[in-house]
Amino acid sequence: MGLHIVAFNLFSFVEGIDTLQAVIFMVGLLLLLIEVFTPGFGIAGGGGIVLLITGIILTARTPFEAVIMAVILFILLAALLAIILRSAKKGRLSRKLILWSSSNREAGFSTSADTSIWIGKEGVALSTLRPAGTAQFDNQRLDVVTEGAYIETGTKVRVIRAEGRRIVVEPVN
Repeated sequence: MGLHIVAFNLFSFVEGIDTLQAVIFMVGLLLLLIEVFTPGFGIAGGGGIVLLITGIILTARTPFEAVIMAVILFILLAALLAIILRSAKKGRLSRKLILWSSSNREAGFSTSADTSIWIGKEGVALSTLRPAGTAQFDNQRLDVVTEGAYIETGTKVRVIRAEGRRIVVEPVN
């Protein structure tokens, strides 16, 4: 009988929850849930926390009841977050939130044009290369660089290396 009285006194705030407080708690929890799934500045989460604190203030009759309510809400939020995170990693949410396909070269995707086709080709410097400038290869103008050498306009050049979009040339002797 004594345990029943202690439990009743511990959770006596439940009988003080009216419709207004219940709505405030539910809207607060809903706003916190919205904050988890929407990017933003924390407005929904901040509003949810304010509503939960307001609900506690309106419901609790003693500071002890307020602490108990805060602990219960914290446990509920932690459990809800754990369920959501587990679902986001392995459950239904993972199929909606995580991009499982990748855009790789084997699938035909590329971030830039393949400049390796120019390696070994010879052309003419259209501008002074000091060390960057423009050269023409097979009637196509390309932005090129040297390894630091100064190359005059009209000099024959050869592509020695292609690193992504960077095409490195040297003068042809």
